[in-house]
Amino acid sequence: MKLVILDRDGVINFDSDKFIKSPEEWKPIPGSLEAIARLNKNGYRVVVASNQSGVGRGLLDMATLNAIHAKMHKALSQYGGHIDAVFYCPHAADSQCECRKPKPGMLKQIGERFHADLKGVPAIGDSLRDLEAATAVGALPILVETGKGKKTMAAGGLPAATEVFPNLATAADALIDRT
Repeated sequence: MKLVILDRDGVINFDSDKFIKSPEEWKPIPGSLEAIARLNKNGYRVVVASNQSGVGRGLLDMATLNAIHAKMHKALSQYGGHIDAVFYCPHAADSQCECRKPKPGMLKQIGERFHADLKGVPAIGDSLRDLEAATAVGALPILVETGKGKKTMAAGGLPAATEVFPNLATAADALIDRT
């Protein structure tokens, strides 16, 4: 089984410092939905792993988060793609949970659900916490320059094995070319 783990905000859709709080605010980054569809067509199972502290902060409720994800799934289906599962941490940043990236709990849950060893599994994100969570489970950290990616790269301190791509489309193409 080929598996790829994607962060949501800043990788699939445009990010906002004020959080994505409604389906209307969720807007895909050009090329991202087509990239996921290409990954699917090349045998990849695509899973989303996303910190969603807006829920814990009371900025949106679970019904709204589900509506945002429904919009994402519907938009993706128009390109012939799908996401196999969406994992998220609803806790606020100051919580001591194990699922909020950079802690590896959410990625460990993905490994358990898909009966997969995450060693070498591509994990694509736009922030250092995405890369740190990937590294903690032995996944391949991939940074995209969309979202917070350029700031993350400029700040330095990336895990040694990190690969960098301009966006999800170019990262997906590189993964497909390797298989």
